[in-house]
Amino acid sequence: MPPPSNRTDQSPASPGAGATVDQWLAYLEAIHPTEIDLGLDRVLVVFRRLFRRKPGARIITVAGTNGKGSAVAAVEALLRAGGRRTGAYTSPHLQRYNERVRVNGEDISDQALVKAFEAVEAARGNVSLTYFEFGTLAAFVAFANADLDDWVLEVGLGGRLDAVNVMDADLAILTSVDIDHVAFLGDNREVIGFEKAGVLRPGIPAVYADTDPPRSVLQQSAAQKVKLELFGRDYRLETEHQDGSDLPVVMLSYSGQSVRLPAGPLPVKSVAAAVVAIRKLEPDLSVSVIERVLSGLSVPGRFERLATSPDIFLDVGHNPHAAGWLSDQLSNLKSGGAVVHAVYGALADKDVEGVAAAMSQVVDHWYLTGLSVPRGLSGEVLKARLGAAGISDGMVFESVQEALSSAVSAASPTDVVVVFGSFYTVAKGREILLGQ
Repeated sequence: MPPPSNRTDQSPASPGAGATVDQWLAYLEAIHPTEIDLGLDRVLVVFRRLFRRKPGARIITVAGTNGKGSAVAAVEALLRAGGRRTGAYTSPHLQRYNERVRVNGEDISDQALVKAFEAVEAARGNVSLTYFEFGTLAAFVAFANADLDDWVLEVGLGGRLDAVNVMDADLAILTSVDIDHVAFLGDNREVIGFEKAGVLRPGIPAVYADTDPPRSVLQQSAAQKVKLELFGRDYRLETEHQDGSDLPVVMLSYSGQSVRLPAGPLPVKSVAAAVVAIRKLEPDLSVSVIERVLSGLSVPGRFERLATSPDIFLDVGHNPHAAGWLSDQLSNLKSGGAVVHAVYGALADKDVEGVAAAMSQVVDHWYLTGLSVPRGLSGEVLKARLGAAGISDGMVFESVQEALSSAVSAASPTDVVVVFGSFYTVAKGREILLGQ
């Protein structure tokens, strides 16, 4: 996540030799007048100065409203299991910016990151780049410097006009299309689907990971002769309940093979799409290896359990679609009689009412926290917006720490506490629980 803005009208001086990552990030935050400025014209100029031709690595691009980080993690882990050298680019981060750029499964070092920042700065000249655009190009530079086989790239916002889309994909995954970032992407699934499908390229393979794809996605896929694999048509998921076990088994059927997938903690549709993609990229990777790798896969902040007695989960679900998935996971836990205590903090431009409606059937007690960040809602405003969704019993706290402490104190050892909403909310909760 970018640090809080402290821009001034005066152009800042570029960090000099020996500058730290934090100094570079403060500089990135200050050099462009807006945080989000969709469009490829500026970033393409700098990209072409950095790369005279497309890098030799395979490019796997992951776009979608929700589930992108899980798909990236699954593709990355499976490629590495097949002996491939990988780079993975995701956003935003939870604790450290370095989390966004992984080289062979490890967060990039400060030294390598600064070297990449310096290369982008030298190439951009007087071209103004946003924080995200600058960081995206730096990730590309870092991956090129590491001479990797595969780059797995998560789109930041939308697809067609996102900085990641300057790189032509060799395979694309669209995880889902739903309503989010309305001011930038539109207020209906057809328009948003058009933006997401902008990452497709003529003739490439692609996977759509959810039910009911928008017509705009299917039309763009057909127009570009994309080899699109659709969930429910080209591959299927079936949940089975085994005797003597409380945990369901999810079986993926694709191209005459069956693969056992974990029912959690990651969205199984995203994981399934990653497996379908791997079947195209690495067809010789055995089913047993795939199942072994996925059985231990997790992503920080995605239904992540960090404590027991009571169980404490963290999840970055911040729109109604993601909240619906989170509600399903919590519903499974409530079947044993657990009471759910929810610590929730949100940004002003999110559909708080939709999130509250999606979670209302599983949350027993609400702990509403203010966020002291740009666009962060106060606890009082958050409570008022939940009231508009019919939830009137939320307790208001000044900080995540106060809300989490109150929730844990009120919970019995068999209850569940979930910290969810904005990445800022989850990052702070994670920091507290890990003692960082």
